Amino acid sequence: MLTANILWGLMAPISKVVLNAGIITSFALTDFRIFGAAIAFWIASIFVPKEKVAPNDMMHLFFAALLAIVFNQGSYIVGVGLTSPIDASVITTSTPILTMIISALYLKEPVTGKKVIGILLGAAGALLLIMSGQQQGVGSGNVWGDLLCLSAQLSFSMYIVFYKGLISRYSPITIMKWMFTYASICMVPFSYSIMSHVQWTDMNWNVVSGIAYVVLCGTFITYLLVPIGQRTLRPTVAVMYNYVQPIVASTAALLWGIGEFTFLKVIAVVLVFVGVFVVTQSKSRQQLEAEKMQQES
Repeated sequence: MLTANILWGLMAPISKVVLNAGIITSFALTDFRIFGAAIAFWIASIFVPKEKVAPNDMMHLFFAALLAIVFNQGSYIVGVGLTSPIDASVITTSTPILTMIISALYLKEPVTGKKVIGILLGAAGALLLIMSGQQQGVGSGNVWGDLLCLSAQLSFSMYIVFYKGLISRYSPITIMKWMFTYASICMVPFSYSIMSHVQWTDMNWNVVSGIAYVVLCGTFITYLLVPIGQRTLRPTVAVMYNYVQPIVASTAALLWGIGEFTFLKVIAVVLVFVGVFVVTQSKSRQQLEAEKMQQES
């Protein structure tokens, strides 16, 4: 999950470079991500043992694709277009909080003091980092855009919690091959007009290499790693690593000369990693139940 979020963090400034070229839109970049990853997973599936997916699980994979890919990426892209960058960035910090609530309701995971403190510390660090990197007057928020960004985080939180069992039954390549296939099918009706407006002949090396990173590193590799994190980590712990993304994005901006290093950013980084550490130290439902049985015996 740490590696996946590092790659996602790098994708933010790289995507910005691609979009600033004015050759493709954010919707077109989303199409590249989904269709490109689907092709990559089908190619990868040639080199691994074949797995037969039960018909019932194929249906579950369709709904998992809606939550993790279509609704998550689609809602966020539209939401970012309607609201301000700072609003969108702040709303992404809600994912661990939403996941904790859904896990408590659906999986009966305990809401421990350590978990709450860790999430609040991580959120405080991420928010401090985001706020310190924003310039005044970059635009105002929009309530519909904010709600769409929030729905994107909610859909991913639901995916992480609801499909933990399904993810454990098959290999990551099999799971993502079908999820991205379903997502591609859902995107087809909206993609023709979008892709027809792409200025293909104007693409330069920076744009092509940026798109390649988004497809291969920011989508294919990350979605290959996420199921491994899902099956080995509790949902709240898995999404805590989301707070690493603004750290990576800020560091990349600093190294590329488009950001600056401040003392507030140092504090923010410390808060994020302390928060992640505290949440990983919180006890799961199984641990608490085992301790209770031991005390009773």
